[in-house]
Amino acid sequence: MPGPLLDCLHGEMLARPPVWFMRQAGRYLPEYRVLREEKGGFLDLVYDSEAACEITLQPIDRFDFDGAILFSDILIVPHAMGQHLEFLAGEGPKLSPPLVESELSDLHAETSRYEPIYQTVRLCRERLGPDTTMLGFAGSPWTVATYMIAGEGSRDQHEARALAYRDPARMREIIGAIVDHTVVYLRGQIDAGAEAIQLFDSWAGSLAPDEFDRWVIAPNAAIVAALKESHPDTPVIGFPKGAGEKLVRYAERTGVMALGLDETIDPVWANEALPKGMPVQGNLDPLLLLAGGDQLDSAIVHILESLRGRPHVFNLGHGIDRRTPISHVEQALSRLRDWQRSA
Repeated sequence: MPGPLLDCLHGEMLARPPVWFMRQAGRYLPEYRVLREEKGGFLDLVYDSEAACEITLQPIDRFDFDGAILFSDILIVPHAMGQHLEFLAGEGPKLSPPLVESELSDLHAETSRYEPIYQTVRLCRERLGPDTTMLGFAGSPWTVATYMIAGEGSRDQHEARALAYRDPARMREIIGAIVDHTVVYLRGQIDAGAEAIQLFDSWAGSLAPDEFDRWVIAPNAAIVAALKESHPDTPVIGFPKGAGEKLVRYAERTGVMALGLDETIDPVWANEALPKGMPVQGNLDPLLLLAGGDQLDSAIVHILESLRGRPHVFNLGHGIDRRTPISHVEQALSRLRDWQRSA
């Protein structure tokens, strides 16, 4: 039987909004830090299926979330496309050669890199209870392209935005290649046991409206259409962070089944502006979860009340902060579950 998260993503109105948190498997958990110390670097953990499965399940064991999000990274796709990937302490991810200095044709794809990820999904699905939904994910093409082009993350995505204006044909080639790889990657995750998929577009908010349509809406729509063709019953959650009012066009044109809201979105506005009946996900500010206290309780109730008229998956507006106390997560879940029982 499908669990409450999957039911909600299919449009069912539930008495208790299901809950999971972005980056729920990670550095705020002491058990993760112990395993990281034992096993080595981040990428070593991602490609170690047993370790990655254990990490994926840690927050389920501790908090009983309704969804288990695969422990992995959005840069697995460029790694499989042939760029060298490393995570440097204090510097974040580095990809080489950056496409601002090289061509796609210089890269030699190694799609076997996807296999350990698929095995992680298989192991997790085998070990999860039937009511817990296994979530797979990938980065959306625009966000992945920003890293591939610059070779690293940046605050304003200058290199990718400049290339898109200067040479749109080359940007289309890069985006198209990412779309193709992402479809293969996500189909593999679903075949391995992922029951829903999230597309993370962390840098969607950096684009002007016309560019947003070109580099966010169109590529995500292509991925969703391909997944619907092969796996029509698997929900896709779109998460274009920073999209603001462009969320409406994204919801209407991409074909996603559910829409993630970041913390800057007014849930009252979202409830009124987005397509009726569309499931939404979010959107507690991760820094409120870090802060805790009465303001955390109040924010949770406000989100729940604002979105009670449509299917709603409770989540954060972005990934959980690594400094977040365990007690604050417990507080949030207690408040959420109390509201459900008294609503």
